[in-house]
Amino acid sequence: MTKNQVGLEPLLAPSELANLTNCDREPVHIPGYIQPHGVLFVLSEPDFNIVQLSTNTMQWLGRAPEDFLNKHVSILLGAAEIQAIGQCLAGDFEYVNPLRVDLKTPNGTIAAHCITHRVGDAIVLEIELGYTEPVREEIAYFDFYRQVKAPIAALQSGGSFEELCDRLVESVRHITGFDRVMLYRFEQSGDGNVIAEARHPDLVPYLGLHYPASDIPLPARRLYALNHLRLVPDITYKPIELLPQLNPLTQEPLDLSWSVLRSISPLHIEYLQNMGVRSSMSISLVREGKLWGLIACHHREPKLIPYFLRTVCEFIGQIAAFELTAKADLQDRDYQIEIDVLKTSFFESISRQTDVLTALTQSPTDLLNLVGATGVAIAIQDKFTVLGNTPNVDRLRELLVSLAPRLQAEGVVQTVRLVQDYPESAVYSDIASGMLAMMVSRAQNFYILWFRPEVAQIVTWGGDPSKTESTDENGEIRLSPRKSFSAWQETVRQTASPWKTSESTAALELKSAIVNVALRHAAEVSQLNLELTRSNVDLDSFAYVASHDLKEPLRGIHNYSSFLLEDYGEILAGDGVSKLETLIRLTRRMENLIDSLLHYSRLGRSELATSQLDLNLLLQEVVELFKITTDALDVTVLPLPAIWGDRTQMSELFTNLVSNAIKYNTNTPVKIEIGVLDPAIAAHKYRDRLSSLPENAHIFYVRDNGIGIDPIHLEDVFRIFKRLHVRDEYGGGTGAGLTIAQKIVDRHGGKIWVESVLGQGSTFYFALSHNSTQ
Repeated sequence: MTKNQVGLEPLLAPSELANLTNCDREPVHIPGYIQPHGVLFVLSEPDFNIVQLSTNTMQWLGRAPEDFLNKHVSILLGAAEIQAIGQCLAGDFEYVNPLRVDLKTPNGTIAAHCITHRVGDAIVLEIELGYTEPVREEIAYFDFYRQVKAPIAALQSGGSFEELCDRLVESVRHITGFDRVMLYRFEQSGDGNVIAEARHPDLVPYLGLHYPASDIPLPARRLYALNHLRLVPDITYKPIELLPQLNPLTQEPLDLSWSVLRSISPLHIEYLQNMGVRSSMSISLVREGKLWGLIACHHREPKLIPYFLRTVCEFIGQIAAFELTAKADLQDRDYQIEIDVLKTSFFESISRQTDVLTALTQSPTDLLNLVGATGVAIAIQDKFTVLGNTPNVDRLRELLVSLAPRLQAEGVVQTVRLVQDYPESAVYSDIASGMLAMMVSRAQNFYILWFRPEVAQIVTWGGDPSKTESTDENGEIRLSPRKSFSAWQETVRQTASPWKTSESTAALELKSAIVNVALRHAAEVSQLNLELTRSNVDLDSFAYVASHDLKEPLRGIHNYSSFLLEDYGEILAGDGVSKLETLIRLTRRMENLIDSLLHYSRLGRSELATSQLDLNLLLQEVVELFKITTDALDVTVLPLPAIWGDRTQMSELFTNLVSNAIKYNTNTPVKIEIGVLDPAIAAHKYRDRLSSLPENAHIFYVRDNGIGIDPIHLEDVFRIFKRLHVRDEYGGGTGAGLTIAQKIVDRHGGKIWVESVLGQGSTFYFALSHNSTQ
């Protein structure tokens, strides 16, 4: 298909049939043709000159179209009528469509009704002709009231949703006289279902039949939402071309979306022919801008319904759209109330919790019943918690990987046929054919996925729902409407029951409740962190000042005890000398404790001097120092990655860990291994410990063959001045070495822990985060 001179796709000619490439994009709103039961004029503004018109003016007005082109509209209408058109377009209540006009012809005037509207800067006049009854001088209010009173009263008389639908189609058939009037309701998928029907007794019933979305393509549904009534008096008509084809004001095809005379799609004509229909009318049922359904009217003979009666039908359709949707909503009222009650108690319970996962899972049935699901999966940082019937965690992880980009773009995704978007789900469609998924937090990879099982059902279609492919004389594959509309049954699998609006709304409200809990918790944590930081600063300052001030009197006690021992040792009895020696030992021990406390305090107060460190060289220096003072020492240092850190503190960290491994060891030789875990092993084995660290965190270890640690003391070893043995056993010490090691790791943004087997040895692990590794 080639483009024309103005760069637009050429219009489909009336005889052209839609093929596989143009079916979904057929420009039904700009056909370039009208139906022949009227004439159309396009006027420029403000001069009211005729710039475009239909080419059938000779038939109805006795003049060739060229006689009107570029002439003032006064060639067709009188001054009072031209003024009325202007007032109608201005929205004057007294001048509304249709306008009663007298058309000027060579043989006198013709009374007619004119419908006018604007399209951009152009004025469109449509004049319907060919009625068998003469045009009345006016349409009285009481005529309109008489026509609509009974149908509206029937619609508002109560009863069930089904009764309301039946009254509607019966009323429209009574007013119009069509052979068949159907109420056609759209589903979320675009498919339609005939939910009510009034028909001539000898017609085959269509009630209960389903029709595929392709029967009313998306472009047509858009037009139905804009223009609420559409009439085709005789589908065998010959389309009337516009002159010129392009509107001179825009150099584009005239938009006929709001036109009552617009020519219909050739594909739709073929469809109606296959149904045995000669004339049709459709009334759109629109609620809040959305097309809910159609009142579809069919007749086996040509039928031209006057504009007045069409206005009555359109008004009834507007009232019916409100009544039907309200009645449908009413059917869900009890369920909505049940959800509202559940939301109140569930959200209140959530608000009392500080941990979101605990809040969501403390009452599993509430989370499921909130959206009417049979299973739910909560994913936070790639960790899954499942309730009810769901696919296994591995399949959930695969599903979420595929689904995450769409959730991040849309926030909420819902489907009743998961297999359409995710074919791999076919293996678990029995428990998860329907899915309602929601992203709670992108930063935390926080998602909630609800599932519904397959609901196998038999659907009766109005003929085979697939269109028939055929090949034209040029060898091009085209789509031809079905020729048979007999009931055709299909078993539908891998489909769940639809999600209700109230359920998707409840999911969004749950997200808000979770965010509120998280924000409140974050504010509380922030306040606690602020207070903790302040307390730590105060504690460090106190420890430094107290330790520094304690050293002076302690040094005096030590010195005077030494003086007493030197000067009066011979005079004092043995017991007195022993007590002075004990006092000196205690002052030395206290000085060591104070020095350790000062050092620990300085670690928290000093700035880190970070640089890139070669741990292999650093450890070579550390190990050499120990080999000088320790016999039978076997240290293995496996290749280590370079890191970013404070060299002095990293050296002290390894020194403390190696010293500990040597001190608490009775074996010969003392064996120590220093290395780094394989990332894959580390990620699997220590996933929980690494949850707060980046994926590239390294886990280093120092492993020994020493005496080991009783499992009940594994956490105590990092407490300051905490020793697990008597004071002088295993070389003594203050018990601050591991506390200082922990402080160093903390300051580098990492974590440290120990694993040990009593009598076999210990392994100290420490993980360094992105801030300290590269």
